[in-house]
Amino acid sequence: MSLNLYAATILLSALIINTQTVVAQSTFATSLKEVFKNDFLIGTAINTQQIEEKDTASDRLIKQQFNAVTPENIMKAEIIQPGWDKYNFDLADKLVAYAKKNNLKVNAHNLIWHSQLPSFMRHMQDADSVRKYFVNHINTVAAHYDGKVYSWDVVNEALNEDGTLRKSIFLQKLGDDYVVEAFRLAQKASPHSKLYYNDYNIEQPQKRAGAIALIKKIKAAGVRIDGVGIQGHWRYDKVPMKDIEESIKEFSTLGIEVMFTELDLSVLPNPWDNATADVSATAAGNAKMNPYANGLPDSVAQMQAKAYADLFQLFLKYKKSVSRVTFWGVNDGQSWLNGWPIRGRTNYPLLFDRNFQPKPAFYRVIATAKSVSK
Repeated sequence: MSLNLYAATILLSALIINTQTVVAQSTFATSLKEVFKNDFLIGTAINTQQIEEKDTASDRLIKQQFNAVTPENIMKAEIIQPGWDKYNFDLADKLVAYAKKNNLKVNAHNLIWHSQLPSFMRHMQDADSVRKYFVNHINTVAAHYDGKVYSWDVVNEALNEDGTLRKSIFLQKLGDDYVVEAFRLAQKASPHSKLYYNDYNIEQPQKRAGAIALIKKIKAAGVRIDGVGIQGHWRYDKVPMKDIEESIKEFSTLGIEVMFTELDLSVLPNPWDNATADVSATAAGNAKMNPYANGLPDSVAQMQAKAYADLFQLFLKYKKSVSRVTFWGVNDGQSWLNGWPIRGRTNYPLLFDRNFQPKPAFYRVIATAKSVSK
């Protein structure tokens, strides 16, 4: 290589590096939490690697883009109470410390759920033992984090699709007042945290009616419930906008906050006709069920971006009622939808790609805030 060619190569490399730096800076010239700071909290679900600050790329993005976090798994019962009289608060305490250091509000997830229970609960038949676990778990865990977490998902996914109570171990052994009792216990154990009910598909009319009846029952008992979380696991081309709007209106008339707590818009085929987000539901895979293994077509990315923009326009329309929007994961590669309901698929449901770069959906969401503010 001649000296002149070498010099030209060095100059070109420097220009490329400078250009990449400018692009990187302009890419993140704004953030979700900043543009929506006067509207609602912007959250994300975080995993163990992120809580322990071992994933540096995620760490940078979390600090820049979000002002609320929900633990994806580490506060679920099987992890936080691995034995009958054994509690493991290590990871959850690290989460609280991480959030405090970075000025993030913690939505603790969750106290009572039929899934991901400790192994000792799986075959428990004695109602007295179930009740003892129920009371001790809520009292111990909620009290440990009183004043340390902003809010709790007290009960998670208690309803069937028709709005009736799911036939969980808690319903079978404790009766149909167990949800009220869970909130009563949480209110006493954690008086300084907000208390929420969280579920999927409760924007759908039948299940919504069940959720409304449940919330009214809690309030009628003189027990505090501060809000309801609509999970928002939808497919990008089938977002039920009319039902979502109606749900915001109906839930807010109950005098509670409305949140979208686990938002992601899948781009992959659904193996069923329904829109369940039940983690126990699984299906077999094939190539047809994984069409974008080598990358997402721009046409699909643009349609997903429009769906996200439409959603955020709706959230902004009802910003007096909507208090938080939480994405279920930081980037596409970390989404649970790569492994559910079919293992080993390649999904693209979030605003940031596998390299932590913003997708078209990110820019469209940001644009909704700017258009409304004009």
